[in-house]
Amino acid sequence: MLSAAAGLAPSLGGCVTDDLTGGPTLPEKQSALDVMPVLLVATTRKPAGSPPHAPWFTSDRGRGLSFAEVRLSPPDRSLLGKVSAVITGDWTVGAVPKVESGPGAAEAFSQAALGRDVLIYVHGYRESFESAAVSAARLSDGIRFKGVSGLFTWPSAAATLDYGYDRESAMWSRDAFEDLLRALAASPSGGRIFIVAHSMGTLLTLETLRMLRAEAGEGAMSRIGAVVLAAPDIDFDLFSNGVARLGPDVSKITVISATNDRALELSAAIAGGTRAGAADRAKLEALGVRVADASDYAGGLINHDLFLSNPEVQGVVKRAISRGAGA
Repeated sequence: MLSAAAGLAPSLGGCVTDDLTGGPTLPEKQSALDVMPVLLVATTRKPAGSPPHAPWFTSDRGRGLSFAEVRLSPPDRSLLGKVSAVITGDWTVGAVPKVESGPGAAEAFSQAALGRDVLIYVHGYRESFESAAVSAARLSDGIRFKGVSGLFTWPSAAATLDYGYDRESAMWSRDAFEDLLRALAASPSGGRIFIVAHSMGTLLTLETLRMLRAEAGEGAMSRIGAVVLAAPDIDFDLFSNGVARLGPDVSKITVISATNDRALELSAAIAGGTRAGAADRAKLEALGVRVADASDYAGGLINHDLFLSNPEVQGVVKRAISRGAGA
């Protein structure tokens, strides 16, 4: 199993690992999302019509932040359902009854969370709204999260050749993501905020946390329980600089890396530079972040989304959240 090491890094020079050791984690029966399949969505995508209709949100950039409570259809848990899921998929977007756009969107998300802990998933490159929503549901359900499930989705073109557009769209969304985190952190009845970001979404997340810490200070950052960066598609030097700006908050970061991640190899060929998610473990540990090297847990040719498909790697996410919650 990928299990947590005992101590936290006292400084940026600390070395904290999430080793491939430890005992099994007992499974839990249900997630909160399985009981009430509603996903809170904050997005900088342009809504698809008013009232919204499938595909609900497009790949175009919207006017600021929008909020929606998305109704999901859970997978069939029966044996027949598990067999058919191989063909038909699992979670699906059922409906998006209403979209609220504008200055009140971040506060509307915060109010909908009702003071509970929130898990926010930030997707990566080449994702549509619906694929990102399904991934957010799979993540939250897979780790049996007991709080509110959320998604921050930015305007990815969902196309292989649009890497540049995606990267610019992710960076363009930083202010909106910061507005959301500020609203959640400012809620006096709010719980802890947990962030799991994947691939290019890790760049957006790291840059936003830098902004949040610089502009809102330790008070806002204290509400961030844990940050998991899965297969970060960030130039290593840029990643190193960003982490250094977080000061002691670096101890909240867990990096899930894999040196055999083929998608990050492609990103390196396009953008240049070693990607943080494919860097050597020792180089990452030297920055003071926790590291879960999932190279040996790869099960396919791409090995880019192990946190969604591999129970051992999902255990890393669950334990990071448990640490951040003080459990």
